[in-house]
This record gives sequence, structure tokens and C-alpha cells, in this order.
Amino acid sequence: MSRVLVTGGSGYLGTRVVADLLLQGDEVRTTVRSQGSEADVRAAVRRAGADDSGLSFAVASLTDDAGWASAVERLDGVYHVASPMIQTQDPDEVVIPARDGSLRVLRAARDAGIGRVVLTSSFAAVGYSPKPVRDYTEEDWTDPDTPGLPAYPLSKAVAERAAWDFVAAEGRGMELVVINPTWIAGPTLTSNARSSLQVFTAMLSGAMTVTPRQRFGIADVRDVSALHLAAMATPAAAGKRYLALADGPSLTFLDVANELRSSLGSLASRVPTTEAPGDELPPLTIHNDRAKAELGFSPRPVRDTIVETAESLRDLGLL
Repeated sequence: MSRVLVTGGSGYLGTRVVADLLLQGDEVRTTVRSQGSEADVRAAVRRAGADDSGLSFAVASLTDDAGWASAVERLDGVYHVASPMIQTQDPDEVVIPARDGSLRVLRAARDAGIGRVVLTSSFAAVGYSPKPVRDYTEEDWTDPDTPGLPAYPLSKAVAERAAWDFVAAEGRGMELVVINPTWIAGPTLTSNARSSLQVFTAMLSGAMTVTPRQRFGIADVRDVSALHLAAMATPAAAGKRYLALADGPSLTFLDVANELRSSLGSLASRVPTTEAPGDELPPLTIHNDRAKAELGFSPRPVRDTIVETAESLRDLGLL
């Protein structure tokens, strides 16, 4: 049994990581921005069948030093899953909190003598700079100087680079492993439809009348969580990044809509049937070979992820 910290335990991915750690018998402390989130997190992990008696809470914010020293006391590892909740396209207001928040967690973990941090980054830090052929592995990086780069991928690229640089220069032997998921979907444990789930609610409610024209990889939240746990447990993972996504070709939002409509009958009666006009989308290939070979990654079929996302939203009364 290990004693670990999960930052952002009230979020879509964070609750799943907390639940999976509890299910494997670990003691889990999670950070929340206020104690008012505790009841929701406990309810969420119980939905996964986890016993929440091994769960405790620490109040800490990525934008403030307060609380982090006590949050990381007497632990074996840290999962830094949290990301700042900032609704703006101003690059400085997105990049600085993301970078400084990650450094705040890493610094506290290092000072507490913690041996390994598993950090949640994103494909946004990998594949948002132009390439002649859109074929991506962990060796690729989004260049922060890419003209017109949106604030979100800019923040992810800068924050992940800063994390690697910190561990190399000031980590004092602390190990870092980074998980880079593509677009995350899959059943939610929380009672709020946030993040990518808002796309599903918009489709299923009829609020989205045409789908955005975009191609992407999809990752099941359950598989991404399992990959985090494997990254902590595998000695050889130290110092590496791992792309996380399902097998098969990349998708469009129209592909997601079509799967919902073909599989869910009346539940998907208001799902859009057309895509926004525009140029033909170029092919996109993203490789998950490293995660499979080194961490035993075994992603679920895309259809299961899409359908079970919608079913979970229905079952939780979020539609």
C-alpha cells in the first residue's frame, strides 16, 4: 500500500484517478480549492465502487503557495492532475498559472523528499505545431512560438517544458513521468458535466446544430487513469512521456455524433447530422505504441467510450 497525493481530485480525470488508487488499496490525499468539494468527491469515488475511508483532503490552490507543504507530507508519490480553471484567451492569464502551478507542486514534492511525480499534460503539448505530415509520437513538441497558437496548447507546452526543466536542474533526483492524453471522454463519476463532457451534452441536447470541423484522437478516462497508475508503478517510466489514446484512425466530431445516433436511439434523436463547412481535414496519426509496450496500455474500443459517456450523463441526470 502506498500513500499518495492527487491534485485536482474533484475533476473529471482526477476523481477517476482517486477512485482507481483507492480500489487498489492505496491511501489517497487529494487537493481541493475548498472543503465544500469533499462530499462531492466522496460520492464520486463511491460511484466507482471504491471505499472512501482511505481518502483525505487538503485545501490548496495552484495559484498560491499556501497549503502545499502540508499537502505533500509523508507521501510516497504525487499525481499532478489538476489544471487551473481559467476562462480566458489571454495567453498570460492561461500560461502563467499553468506553468507556475506545476512548478509549485513539483517544488513542494521535491522539498518533501518524494521520489516520483506523474504529471498530466496533454496532446496539446505535442501536436499543435505544423508538420508536413501530421504523424505524432512522444518526440514531438508544440512550439510555443508557433504563430497564432491558441492559449490552451501554448499553456500546456510551456507548463510541461517548465516541469522537465525544473526536474533536470533542481529536482535533486526526483523522477518525473508525463501522460499526454488526447481528447478525453468516457463515463463520468462527477455530478457536473465539465471539460469534454460539455460536447456530449451539447450534441445530445440539440444545442449543437452542426459539429465543429476538427480531427482528433480520443482517450477513455478510465484508460488514462490506468496509465497514470502504471506510470507510477513502473521504474523504467522515469523521465518519459506517454501519449494516451484509443487504437484506430483519428475521429471528427461528426464521427462521434454518428456513433451516438446509431447506437443510442431516442437518446440521440437531437444529435447533429452535419459538419460545419470548410476544407477537407488532413489525415492525423497519433501513436500510442510506447504506452502499450512499456506500461501495458490496453485502450478500450472507441465505440464503447462514446456510448458509455452518453449513458453515464443520462444516468447521472446531466442531460
